[in-house]
Amino acid sequence: MNFFSRSKKTRISSMQKIFSINFHLLIPIILIGIISCFAMYSTDAGVFGYHTKSHIIRLGVFFILFFIVSFVRFSFWHKTSTLSYFLVLILLFGVEFFGVSSSGSQRWINLFFINLQPSELMKIALILFLANYYHKLSPADVNKVRFIVIPISVIMIPVFLVISQPDLGTSILIAATGLIMLWLAGIRAKYYVYSFIIFITALPFVIAFLKPYQKLRILTFLNPDKDPTGAGYQIIQSKIAVGSGGFFGKGYLKGTQSYLDYLPEKHTDFIFTLYAEEFGFLGCIVLLSLFLYLITAITSIGNSSREAFAKLYCYGLATALFVYITVNMSMVLGLLPIVGSPLPIMSYGGSAMLSVMVGLGIVMSCHIHKDENF
Repeated sequence: MNFFSRSKKTRISSMQKIFSINFHLLIPIILIGIISCFAMYSTDAGVFGYHTKSHIIRLGVFFILFFIVSFVRFSFWHKTSTLSYFLVLILLFGVEFFGVSSSGSQRWINLFFINLQPSELMKIALILFLANYYHKLSPADVNKVRFIVIPISVIMIPVFLVISQPDLGTSILIAATGLIMLWLAGIRAKYYVYSFIIFITALPFVIAFLKPYQKLRILTFLNPDKDPTGAGYQIIQSKIAVGSGGFFGKGYLKGTQSYLDYLPEKHTDFIFTLYAEEFGFLGCIVLLSLFLYLITAITSIGNSSREAFAKLYCYGLATALFVYITVNMSMVLGLLPIVGSPLPIMSYGGSAMLSVMVGLGIVMSCHIHKDENF
């Protein structure tokens, strides 16, 4: 596939932008958003509690932001991609000095109207930066060592900053996002093999630097029944909830694991567990189909784009969303250790939703302005 073709530069009116909206992208976003509101209402035990109200307000505000981002010319995101990365990087450094602490972690900056988690924004900023970097780079230079140093550096700097907060889960997702972009840009497989060998060799030393609770999560993943009332409690209750849902589920607002408070963190990273208990296997298939529809729509927009930057951005975001969804669902099913990985759009959390909606808005901008070049 040729990432480096050029197109005719055109401008379109505001009315043309409205009629150019891609409904294949918009529909799954709306439907997943609606499902998330009903799920959040269930986490508040069937009342419009704090989490439900806050989630609906944030979803509404960020949905408006999604359209604002969509109507901005796509060339703007190309021109500001490097600036966006460094602004988010500055925010990550700011967390070290001015960050808000909660539950032993310092991950947020208080902006008065929202506690912003810069590490979530870095997922999108990193995709933008690397898409721009490889857009400018000749295909013949992609695998030259001197041209690999910069992308590796822009990946590892935020990874180490996020690890220090500490937030191992998000740092892993940021690293995965970066590696996805390198793969899509055409980095040879041998570099991944060398990196894997180095990682395996260094693993004992890496484990030695993990926080006690991070080591405990790994041990709990290997044997959750070792401490069923302590470290293994969350994953055991999650499995019970998912399994008890059966094929059709227990019914909306009838999930016993969540309503009897057996299920911790049900409104954030474990929202899928609550949903699976109430709607069962059939409901999970519907939700997964919507996510697949969303990812396919993003990929399709990338296919129709004529600029390397647009293609790389869309493919990168689509693959990253697939990884985030897979990690979250694998985590709550006990297939991976528990890490801080929210389910896109579904989970409660302002920064995560802001990041996803801005990212999707840029994809829509790519579709609306697909005939422009830079």
